[in-house]
Amino acid sequence: MQPLIDNARSFGQRPEEFAHLAEGQSPDVLFITCSDSRVVPALITGARPGELFELRTAGNVVPPHSFEHPTSEAATIEYAVEVLGVKEIVVCGHSHCGAVGAVVRGDDLAAVPAVRDWLARAADEPKCSDPADPTVAEAVQNHALTQVLRLRSYPCVERRLAEGRLGLRAWFYEVHTGTVLEHRADTDSFEKL
Repeated sequence: MQPLIDNARSFGQRPEEFAHLAEGQSPDVLFITCSDSRVVPALITGARPGELFELRTAGNVVPPHSFEHPTSEAATIEYAVEVLGVKEIVVCGHSHCGAVGAVVRGDDLAAVPAVRDWLARAADEPKCSDPADPTVAEAVQNHALTQVLRLRSYPCVERRLAEGRLGLRAWFYEVHTGTVLEHRADTDSFEKL
């Protein structure tokens, strides 16, 4: 922890670099990804403060839209689209994802009931031909595409898509190589950016 504290102390020694951030934010991208500590959106994209609006959830899950039971995730998506006017939403899954791996392997999650219930409620089992693959690449890629489809059911997203004012992307980040792949509709495959 001490290195983190030391960096936080020195970080605040450069206020001139951050003064403009007090004027507000206008990110172009909502970046939805997993809570996994190995996935660092600003590091992956090179974004500076104020350039990405982030939503991090266990397994980069976008829960089904519901007016009766609003979620923090839905509020974040709605705010990004309606208030901030983001132009793109990226759903970024990653290799070696514990959440997706647990779903496809059928792991016993009794010791972590909140995780178990979140995944059971919010994550459909993604197609996976080899659940023993430690990268769970195929499953995570299919899972990311499912989350993009779920986003389309959010009224604000559906409307902005119809107006041609929003794009949706599915990415896959390989934590062991740093490579980022994007789903290409024309080939229905994930290819390097």
